[in-house]
Amino acid sequence: MTKVCEALPPVRGTYTYDAPLKDLVWFRTGGAAEILFRPADAEDLATFLAARSEDLRLSVIGVGSNLLVRDGGIPGVTVRLSSAFGKIETHGTRVRAGAAALDGAVARAAADAGIAGLEFLRGVPGTIGGALKMNAGCYGREIKDIFVEATALDAHGNKITLKPADMGFVYRKSQTRDELVFVEAVFEGSLDNPDAIRARMEELSANREAAQPIRARTGGSTFKNPPGHKAWALIDEAGCRGLKIGDAQVSEKHTNFLINMGDARAADIEALGEEVRKRVKAKSGIELEWEIKRVGIA
Repeated sequence: MTKVCEALPPVRGTYTYDAPLKDLVWFRTGGAAEILFRPADAEDLATFLAARSEDLRLSVIGVGSNLLVRDGGIPGVTVRLSSAFGKIETHGTRVRAGAAALDGAVARAAADAGIAGLEFLRGVPGTIGGALKMNAGCYGREIKDIFVEATALDAHGNKITLKPADMGFVYRKSQTRDELVFVEAVFEGSLDNPDAIRARMEELSANREAAQPIRARTGGSTFKNPPGHKAWALIDEAGCRGLKIGDAQVSEKHTNFLINMGDARAADIEALGEEVRKRVKAKSGIELEWEIKRVGIA
């Protein structure tokens, strides 16, 4: 810890040492961050990146909706963007949103402004930063369908602008450099009646709640859908519905969700996911790919 502390540059934001992360992630389990850094704003984050030691390990987390922090925690510095990165503005058919803005909040702001096409974000848990990283989507729409440009900081704190061609969007992933920290993005929709947009959003929300265990301690969709298949169906066919390891369980409601039933360790959840992958492979010959991001030391 001493060496890491000595490598930290002065900032206007806050450093927290040995910071518990379990209450910051939706699974409500996992280890601590060696150092948690909450930058005051984009300029503060840029200053930190420019001044930090190059061998200082850096991770970035959002609200932890699609994240499993392993029980040994995250070494180095973990960045969690503050509310200063959560601003949302609308103009015409465009929405500008900070990386810490909740996806659902962006959908609601768009609806209030009469901007259609962003309704699907109401069903995407997490923040815009994470949505950009993984080309998040649901109900047939993805970030790439509304994306105009994004602003990010590189490893040295330099501000760069990324256009669609720079993002390399594919299914549940953008092929940008891992070092980039997104700070905001611009999306485009089309004009429509706000009440009609809200009605569509409410329908999507109701469908999601009826089909998914969204009120449970979960990390959202666990595995990507293989080409031509639905992950949940493959998992069900492999007999994994309700499967448990410790307090970790495959959801009875939607089999592509893993749930912390109470006191599950991150190791239990990850082991359960690997057991599901093993059984699906044995049953169908298809190897499921993790959609949930797993970070830290086991």
